[in-house]
Amino acid sequence: MNNTIQALLGFSAWFVLLSLVMAVYRTVLVNQGRAANAFAPNGSDLPPFGQRLTRARDNCFETLPIFAAIALAASVLGRFDVTNPLALWLLAARIGQSAVHLVSTSVPAVLLRAGLFFAQLFVYAWWIWRLLAG
Repeated sequence: MNNTIQALLGFSAWFVLLSLVMAVYRTVLVNQGRAANAFAPNGSDLPPFGQRLTRARDNCFETLPIFAAIALAASVLGRFDVTNPLALWLLAARIGQSAVHLVSTSVPAVLLRAGLFFAQLFVYAWWIWRLLAG
């Protein structure tokens, strides 16, 4: 299995893990008396950790299709040579961004999170450029 596929599966696994953590978190709240159908989809009605968990999970949900589409294009074009070198770094940046999001909302943490997000965007843009350039 090449780096691109490993990173794509790792990204998917990270999304599933964050979703499971959210499900457990909300189950605990329900067991503490919260109505099961009373959660705001954006997590705005949750304590601070729940809000950060919701956003970290949603950030994955919002960017996973980009990675999947680029990985599919690389596969169809037979161009994993473009994506493989940075694929695991991209996954590390994604997990890092989520982890920082879960831990803190301090200014340094937000700046680190933004840096990790922009790193991912630059990798995506680089891959798309290289794939389109042939």
